[in-house]
Amino acid sequence: MAAHDEFVFFGCYTGETGGRGEGIVLARRDPATGALSRLGVAARTPSPSFVIQHPALPVIYAVNELTAGTVSAFALGDDASLTPLAVRATGGADPCHLAVAPGGTHLLVANYSSGSVAVFPLDVDGVPGERSDLLTLTGSGPVTDRQEGPHAHMVAPDPHGPDVLVCDLGSDHVWHTRLDRVSGRLTLVGPAVTTDPGTGPRHLLRTADGALLLVGELAGELSWFRRGADGGLAREGREPTSAGKPNQPSEVTTGRDGRFVYVGNRGPDTVGVFAWDGHDAVPVAEVATGGEWPRHLALLSDHLYVANERSHTVTIFRVDPDSGIPVAPGESVTVNSPTCILRARVRDEIA
Repeated sequence: MAAHDEFVFFGCYTGETGGRGEGIVLARRDPATGALSRLGVAARTPSPSFVIQHPALPVIYAVNELTAGTVSAFALGDDASLTPLAVRATGGADPCHLAVAPGGTHLLVANYSSGSVAVFPLDVDGVPGERSDLLTLTGSGPVTDRQEGPHAHMVAPDPHGPDVLVCDLGSDHVWHTRLDRVSGRLTLVGPAVTTDPGTGPRHLLRTADGALLLVGELAGELSWFRRGADGGLAREGREPTSAGKPNQPSEVTTGRDGRFVYVGNRGPDTVGVFAWDGHDAVPVAEVATGGEWPRHLALLSDHLYVANERSHTVTIFRVDPDSGIPVAPGESVTVNSPTCILRARVRDEIA
């Protein structure tokens, strides 16, 4: 590869869950133009719907969103090849998100349908061992067809400590849990956030100024919270993520300077753009994605990539650095049933 090129992985749904994908797809990215060149399937693994990289090692992890859920680990080569390392059962159904704890000691996995969080110890090479814990959540909400029980949708470790936040779409809570790095046990402390009934917490974003931004999939809104004098998180505001209805917002992301926040809107098939000033998220624009069902977003330098799950495309936008608004999309690339976008860091990029 040329010295200036980058690699990007795409997770997807495969035939096991009604998708058309083949596994983890690899593409080359030109950082100057944002263009993507598909290189092929890097790993054939069932429904790798969310994909991440170890923060300090050339290891890639993917959930396998199946009824009997698993998580797969791969060694990342300098040419972005993937070599299988391990497959572990998550102890739950339909794992949809995962994260590595600070220090790289453990892998945490959110089992959506069974409403639980699995914990796996990681060895010095980043390989997951046998599951060390499985924390099952409780609760339900008023949207009977979506909130009949707990649905863990995201695990978000605190980058500076043992605390882990868990977005629970089913119970309308963001749970505060704590990971013991010695035993690998995850303890439920209590609710960090209790949202309005029927909100459906899906994904969250911590801002550099200490706020927490939360996407409510069922309410179709972005809300934000900040710690008060009592140490609890209090809501400071909220905004609809789209003018269109119905809407099931998906991912929330921001750029390096944190001035703008982006939310994918499934249904309206748009990206909502918000200006963030540290106190309020002010709607700036709503931009059509050029595809259907934007499941995931990734902002890489000056380009925004949108995974349109149902139109089997990834759309590329250039983001105006002053307004933060994605400019009308150029060419899109074909990726079957895309659900996640990950910019890979090969060995010479890892600190």
